[in-house]
Amino acid sequence: MKMLLVRKFRVLILMVFLVACTMHIMIDLLPRLERRGTEGRPGCSCPPPAAAPPRAAPRWPSKHTLRILQDFSAEPGSNLSSQSREAAERAAGGGGDGAGGGGAAAAARTRRLIAPGAPRPPPPAAAAAPLAALFQHPLYRAALPPLADGDLLFNVNSDIRFNPRAAEQPEWQNEDHEEFLPTGETSIDSYPNWLKFHIGINRYELYSRHNPAIEALLQDLVSQKITSVAMKSGGTQLKLIMTFQNYGQALFKPMKQTREQETPPDFFYFSDYERHNAEIAAFHLDRILDFRRVPPVAGRLVNMTREIRDVTRDKKLWRTFFISPANNICFYGECSYYCSTEHALCGKPDQIEGSLAAFLPDLSLAKRKTWRNPWRRSYHKRKKAEWEVDPDYCEEVKQTPPYDSGTRILDIMDMTVFDFLMGNMDRHHYETFEKFGNETFIIHLDNGRGFGKYSHDELSILVPLNQCCRIRKSTYLRLQLLAKEEYKLSLLMKESLLKDKIAPILYQPHLEAMDRRLRIVLKAVSDCIEKDGYDNVVENDFNTDVNTVTTER
Repeated sequence: MKMLLVRKFRVLILMVFLVACTMHIMIDLLPRLERRGTEGRPGCSCPPPAAAPPRAAPRWPSKHTLRILQDFSAEPGSNLSSQSREAAERAAGGGGDGAGGGGAAAAARTRRLIAPGAPRPPPPAAAAAPLAALFQHPLYRAALPPLADGDLLFNVNSDIRFNPRAAEQPEWQNEDHEEFLPTGETSIDSYPNWLKFHIGINRYELYSRHNPAIEALLQDLVSQKITSVAMKSGGTQLKLIMTFQNYGQALFKPMKQTREQETPPDFFYFSDYERHNAEIAAFHLDRILDFRRVPPVAGRLVNMTREIRDVTRDKKLWRTFFISPANNICFYGECSYYCSTEHALCGKPDQIEGSLAAFLPDLSLAKRKTWRNPWRRSYHKRKKAEWEVDPDYCEEVKQTPPYDSGTRILDIMDMTVFDFLMGNMDRHHYETFEKFGNETFIIHLDNGRGFGKYSHDELSILVPLNQCCRIRKSTYLRLQLLAKEEYKLSLLMKESLLKDKIAPILYQPHLEAMDRRLRIVLKAVSDCIEKDGYDNVVENDFNTDVNTVTTER
């Protein structure tokens, strides 16, 4: 009798154990099955039902889940915070026309209420399109010199083919992961947009003014499925390399500051945050200035769980994911600055903003040369650079190759104007394509430290222009045009930035600061002309016909 009771008790314990295991498995699998069912429902565009706060997956390192989170902004909401967005919308609405500002704010409010998977309503029709009028101006229609074979980065014939399926084959890449010019079975029109962008690069520009592949590429950056994520090596702050389903790649910079936050006054320029919205705004500013030297950049709302953690093979990145005390998904990666639990990047609950900059061609296909900026800062707390103490520094630069001939010194002046309008002090190096030698443009990369202060104009950025007193005529005339009321720079930037998916991009005082800085640039050029004469300052880079048209205008 006693043995029978013992056996029954053992059977009961076993049954309880089996029931507990079954419930544990169901609790783990049920949310995933529900999510798959929701995603797989055909014809359903409705937003998914509100989910419970996310739980840590069993595989996550549990030691991170108990750490205390301190956000970058020291505010309850740093990413997608309602306070930040509403403040930016109020500023954007108050700075322009009543109808235009109200429409932008209403569109932004509507956008916040739409689930990530739901279709977006069409943008409100604008009363006027100054941006379209700007691009029709003769200054923005000047033709490039005829392009020879040596002026193209890639000499691609119409009979070259690209087969996307070939990328899945091991022979498409060698053991060193080098890339090769694509060949396959489809026509050049079927190339992915990132490849069309690469093919269009030439000696004078990264992309042409009316290249339809650029707008399509911007759309790809926000819509293409992310298939893998890895941390970018080097650099002071966290950046991620994202690969898309069409085999394109982009550099992701996550949101670290809200729109209205300024760089703290006690921060050195070399320890400032890198801002995702500065990268986006820099691309649009570069295009409005008609430089076209910044690779395409677009803003995107990324699901940190599905589009980063679940697709990364980078174990160092994966180990840094955790859940904050507010039940938000966070990670911090590895880098020199701001990669710790105290400076973690957190979603709401797992959505985070960021900028995606299209990659340039791989270095194995198109080598680039890195140059030290002659007006590089000391990157030291106490020391000053030579140009800061020597007023005749430019004369030394102009006697040093490649600045002693060609257009490189004028390219430096263009870059100086570009950086001053953004307030970017972090231009220590620049790059050019090696194939084109010294007769080519400067690529304006890494603009994340721009747009940090709208209440302060850093005049030391303009020192190259003040010392050299040289500027292209095309640049000077466009700056004068953008200072006019009908082509006001701030209004053009505001219109251009509204096209981005995470608009508003810039706080209204940043837009107003650009108008103020533009007047400072024009005053500096005017002072140079008064001192040295127009012909010694303004370099005529127009042919005769275009020059006549623009001066009459």
